[in-house]
Order: sequence, then structure tokens, then C-alpha cells
Amino acid sequence: MTKTLARGAEAIITLDKDIVTKNRIPKGYRLKELDERIRKRRTEKEAKILEKASKIINVPKVINQTKFELELEYINGDKLSDKLNSYEEKKQFIVLKTLGKEVAKLHQADIIHGDLTTSNTILKDKDVYIIDFGLGFISKRIEDKAVDLHLIKQALEAKHFQNYEKLFEKFLEGYSENYKEAPRVLEQLKKVEGRGRYKH
Repeated sequence: MTKTLARGAEAIITLDKDIVTKNRIPKGYRLKELDERIRKRRTEKEAKILEKASKIINVPKVINQTKFELELEYINGDKLSDKLNSYEEKKQFIVLKTLGKEVAKLHQADIIHGDLTTSNTILKDKDVYIIDFGLGFISKRIEDKAVDLHLIKQALEAKHFQNYEKLFEKFLEGYSENYKEAPRVLEQLKKVEGRGRYKH
């Protein structure tokens, strides 16, 4: 039986047995030819990024790809946005440090996730998986890497506020130990946060 996991502005994500299907839905307000071109390009781009990321970190494997659809391996574990707060503190710290290490490897390979939150992170046994690279892209820019960090920090503050500063510290520990450009990214993160503060 097919179960709907998520329904976003971009795509509908369903689960059937052990396969997750991400189907990019047509947008009625766009010209049909343009809409199809955009959906096809985004599907190809996400598949390529997942392919590249799969060589260095835990991500869902691409099983099949059609014009507007990706079939992905289902990662049956704890979605951190739902479960992180229920773990004992020591486990929370281990998980965040591991996540920092995984993001460091992505950034080392110039892969930007683009939507780095605890909703897009799954713990399966002791492995941390990063999912949903729909907004991902390749970039060497320190700014783009700093924005990824800003996103995970915001997610921790919003959903895991009881402990978010310590959790982010652990994330940065794992990140800094595994990415030589980390000091530059953290310097840029301060600027990103400064800009965010004065946007009102």
C-alpha cells in the first residue's frame, strides 16, 4: 500500500514497501514546456548530487530515475526532528557531533545541502543519514557553506531549544575536526547571522 510521507510545494513523496518516490508535481501557473524543463532539470540535478554524496556520506541510494521522478531507498530510522529531544543528553551530543562530521565531508566535496535541518536527518542504528537534496547544489563559496550551518542552527533553536547551544557546539566540534576550512566558514556564519538580525 502506498503511503504519502510528505506533500510540499515542489514534490509529493510517497512510500511503497521499501521504496520512496519523489514526484515533482506540475505547476499550472507555468507554461507547460517551461514547467517540464524545470522539473526535469531539478530531478536530474538532485540525482547527480545524491550520487556524488553517496560516495562520501550516508544518503538514500537512487534506485531509479525518470523524467520527473526519483525512486530512492527508504531509510527506516528516527527522524531527528521527531526523536532527538527524547534521547538522553549523551546520545544527543554523539548524534550532533556525527552530523557535524558528515556535513564537513559534504562541504569538503563542495556539496551544499540547501535545507539542512533535523527534519532532513535520520538516525538508523548508529549511522546518521542526510536526506532530501532537492535544494542542493555544488559550490566552493564559503558563504553557501555558512548558510548551511545557519540553517541547522536555526532548526536546533526552533525544535530543540532546551539544549540547542550545547547541541550546536557538538555539531561544530564534529564539523571543525573534519574540515580544514571550518574557521573561515564559522567567521562567515557570524556575518550571515548579523545580516539576519537586521532584516526586520
